[in-house]
Amino acid sequence: MTTARTADLNETDPDLELLARIGNNDAQAVQEMVTRKLPRLLALASRLLGDADEARDIAQESFLRIWKQAAHWRSEQARFDTWLHRVALNLCYDRLRRRKDHLQADSEEAIEAPDSGPTPEQQLEAQSQQRRMAQALDRLPERQREAIVLQYYQELSNTEAAALMNISVEALESLLSRARRTLRSHLAEAPGADLSGRRKP
Repeated sequence: MTTARTADLNETDPDLELLARIGNNDAQAVQEMVTRKLPRLLALASRLLGDADEARDIAQESFLRIWKQAAHWRSEQARFDTWLHRVALNLCYDRLRRRKDHLQADSEEAIEAPDSGPTPEQQLEAQSQQRRMAQALDRLPERQREAIVLQYYQELSNTEAAALMNISVEALESLLSRARRTLRSHLAEAPGADLSGRRKP
């Protein structure tokens, strides 16, 4: 009976056996987990953060969570891959919040710095657009914001995003629809900005 139940769980979550081996300090299992999960974690963090070094930091922090969790993982709480991506998303959001705080604190200095690129007026306009979009995203309910980030920024399909959020495709589409309406409402306070933060012609 136990063997049959374990087989059923492995069919629904292919990471369970590997987690059990990691929990037993199997060095080969650790390497297998890195090989299996690292590319996906790096892709997720890179898309959200746009910085390869920060993406590697996120992946490293995520793997540290795996090592700590492996021995205590309960298969009924979630698919492991879903939990892992949730961890990585949360770490990315923490980085983005800290980055936004730093950008706001340094914005005046950055504008005053000499630059042979865009004019000060163009820099001000670009920063204003980015602030409007960031503020509009921040005002979204968490689940709506996650749906927008996964589809528009991570470029996941509806099926992939829905699986990661542990909801149906229909529920995801409903979240996206409400999020887009809310964003348009917020951005209406800043005429000329579209959903991506660009000026309309």
